[in-house]
Amino acid sequence: MATVLLIVELFVTLALIGIVLIQRSEGGGLGIGGSQGMGSFMSGRGTANLLTRTTAVLATIFMALALALGLINRSTGEGSILNSPPPPAATSTAPASAPSGPAHSAPAAPPKLPATPALPALPAVPTK
Repeated sequence: MATVLLIVELFVTLALIGIVLIQRSEGGGLGIGGSQGMGSFMSGRGTANLLTRTTAVLATIFMALALALGLINRSTGEGSILNSPPPPAATSTAPASAPSGPAHSAPAAPPKLPATPALPALPAVPTK
């Protein structure tokens, strides 16, 4: 179910991006050059209204799908993808001449850095 909603969300997102890019920044939307050749079917104003309404409908669908996907993810108990452990690292085979040691040795501690010297105090600024 979540996969189907995610795919629908992707299509709605692409459609929303396309509709927003088609619109003119002044809100005219496909009204370039007025209504020449289009007759009375779609004037510049009618096209702007159509694109504005389409944008609003797609944005509403996008938000509803995003909320639905969030609720579905919460109810499955999987949590956030940010909380999941990292994937296991690929194991590499050691060369034959490597000395045999413990299979899982602890990583070496990072080297200690020298203490940072204190910064000198700034001179006082005389006031009048």
